[in-house]
Amino acid sequence: MTRSGQEYLEALRDGREVWLDGERVQDVTTHPAFRASAASFAGLYDLADDPAHHPVLVQGGVRRAYAVPRSYEDLVARRRAFRTTAEASYGFLGRTPDYLAAGAAGFAAAPAVFTGDTFDGAEHALGFHRRLAEGDLHGAFTLTDPASGPGEDDLTLRITGERDGGIVVRGAKTIGTGAVFADEILVGTIEPLADDDLDHAVTFSLRLDTPGLKLISRTSYEGRSRSVFDHPLSSRYDENDAMLVCEDVFVPWERVLTYRDPATTGAIWWRTPAYLNFVHQSATRFWTKLEFLTGLAILVARSHGTDKLPPVTQALGRLLGMVAQAKAFVLGAEASYEEVDGGRGGVRPGQEISFAQRIMAGELYPRAVQDIKLLAGGSLIQLPASGRDLLHPELGPLVRQYFRTPGHPAEDRLKLLKLAWDALGSEFAGRHEQYERFYHGAPHVYLTMQTWAGSADACERLAQACLDGYGLGTTR
Repeated sequence: MTRSGQEYLEALRDGREVWLDGERVQDVTTHPAFRASAASFAGLYDLADDPAHHPVLVQGGVRRAYAVPRSYEDLVARRRAFRTTAEASYGFLGRTPDYLAAGAAGFAAAPAVFTGDTFDGAEHALGFHRRLAEGDLHGAFTLTDPASGPGEDDLTLRITGERDGGIVVRGAKTIGTGAVFADEILVGTIEPLADDDLDHAVTFSLRLDTPGLKLISRTSYEGRSRSVFDHPLSSRYDENDAMLVCEDVFVPWERVLTYRDPATTGAIWWRTPAYLNFVHQSATRFWTKLEFLTGLAILVARSHGTDKLPPVTQALGRLLGMVAQAKAFVLGAEASYEEVDGGRGGVRPGQEISFAQRIMAGELYPRAVQDIKLLAGGSLIQLPASGRDLLHPELGPLVRQYFRTPGHPAEDRLKLLKLAWDALGSEFAGRHEQYERFYHGAPHVYLTMQTWAGSADACERLAQACLDGYGLGTTR
């Protein structure tokens, strides 16, 4: 069964230990640094109850993202659900509930991967998927180790012992995007581990109110926003990023997915469809976000009265071409789908195109932002400090007079430019540019992966065929 937004918010009031600016946050649903974003996540849950969206978002009584796709048509249906969710935040909420839901479905498609030489986590992986799906839970994850130098392995989350009924872990993981707003957090590693690195080779999932578990939040852009008019995106769609710290946290065995097994701990991301399912969701969201930014560019150009100038129409054409590229990667990955475990695990998006999407998105997003900034020009710099200026009895008439353009009253134009600045130039916008470039990993990692996931052999064969087709004595 799916939950309502109110049920989701009530579940967040569980006593979780969240820290911000030296303060322990008592309730993320009411704290000014988190409450509006929590409400935005709640709105995503309410979408499933909307008759217009329910058939798109729900399948068999659970969120469609939890379903294991069995055909190309299932992949298309899942993408439509991803699009519906992404459009609700214009692509600015990246780790929405459907993100880890898709990953959990990837685990469920190939549970045998969780069976290692010394620990069998197959049933636990299926239980993880079932628990999230049946509870309609919002899951987050953190897989990145904190920066550390030689001899500082104690910073990274590791196994410190066993107790009756489970294990004990200690240490940190970073970049827990959306963790503050999640019901559960999946903790593991996606980076290769040495064969003898048993203490760090663990994957598990915990409730956020687990004793000893802390989340240290980065700056809240929502908390710094002055109003929705002045910061329309950051005031409502700041999904936050947090460091997870575990201080001798107890993890029950049933929540442990891999244990002291480096090979299996890495394999669960690459030998199941989990990672490719992540890309399917994120690529769909990226396409949606690029559509939004391009629409913003069109509106800004019209407000300047420059949209008919040839250089501007060319710039808009380039942006629309970027949107088409983003769309093409999603559709191409679906069309090149591959069977999982001989079809027993359903299907997954095509690996080669999915991996290539990471390259395209990381390179395209900064270019799109730069192109739109050029279209906006200096108009993004000289903006009133607050929308309250429009309401002031003495200042308001001046603002309305000098910030208007033909056909665009000052209030409408300032509303548009405030939105553009929040999307392109604010601290919130800077975080999003960095996010789109690196949330799939560093370029040296995913570019290297493309060399073995791509069609290098076919490319080489075609070039070699040309070389083999002529020689010194060949005549035209």
